[in-house]
Amino acid sequence: MPYRRLTRFVLAPDGTRVAYHTHVGDAPEAEAESKLAPRPGVLLTNGIGTSENFWRYLVADLEQDHRVVHWDYRGHGRSAVSANDDYALRVHVDDLERITEEMMTRGDGRPPHHVAFSMGVRVVLELYRRRPELVPAMTLIGGGAATPDPSTWLVPVPGGRGTVARTFQLLTPFVPLLAPVVHDFLSSRLAYPFGRMTGLLRARAPRADISEMLKALSHMDPRAFWMMMRGLLESPPSWDVLPQVRVPTQLIAAKNDLMVPLRELERMREGIPHAEWVLVEDAGHAGLVEAGTEIAEAVRAFRQSCGVGPAYPAQAPVSSPHER
Repeated sequence: MPYRRLTRFVLAPDGTRVAYHTHVGDAPEAEAESKLAPRPGVLLTNGIGTSENFWRYLVADLEQDHRVVHWDYRGHGRSAVSANDDYALRVHVDDLERITEEMMTRGDGRPPHHVAFSMGVRVVLELYRRRPELVPAMTLIGGGAATPDPSTWLVPVPGGRGTVARTFQLLTPFVPLLAPVVHDFLSSRLAYPFGRMTGLLRARAPRADISEMLKALSHMDPRAFWMMMRGLLESPPSWDVLPQVRVPTQLIAAKNDLMVPLRELERMREGIPHAEWVLVEDAGHAGLVEAGTEIAEAVRAFRQSCGVGPAYPAQAPVSSPHER
């Protein structure tokens, strides 16, 4: 889906240019920022390796009457690779903090509702730990406080995070050798059937969307991806943030997610007992495109019920059909 958007950059202290994109919908580009500034803000934070098309259902819904922004991690999309080769979790939290403040400055001065997917869940939780005043509401989709958590995988890894982190560290010098093989696979016709065969993708996963994501992933700097995974594994989980959460929170879980199993999201639910719970049937880790309309409706209904967003333009309030 082609987006109409304005792309700007924030400059990190190490000199890395980090991109963020404001979705302008039908607004003329010359007038877009002034027209969108008074609208309630929503800031989208990706999963690792995810391309922007994963947000297309949510963007199509919210850009009608919200100011919607998504941003690119270092080495993703329009953002540069990290100038100092640092991809630790705290670095992405730093970048999100700057983008949130920039969004407030160019908007109505109020912090946005943060919507995060997969790895982005940890980034937003850590921003809440650091600057809770910047996170007035959260929607956390398909990600947990320890994602990726080897102890929850279909075949648990002995030694858990420590074992996998050490393995990633040992294999780092071989990334340039492995990258062409991975690139060829992601670019081949085998990638989508492999995802279906292994259960990573459900039958309703749109092939075009998955292919677009795989294409973007195949063009991503391989070291950036690898070092981001290392950074996640080497950072302590964020479970201790959950009891501190005092803002409206929505948890969206996919019943058939093999990458972030349902039990990890259920633990999130136990840690934030006031959170709204949405369970999406027949969806896996690609739920944002497998069940995009359902998730978009749930996010809007949550915003309306919490008093932080409007109903559908010129329509009666829409109730979420999902389990809560």
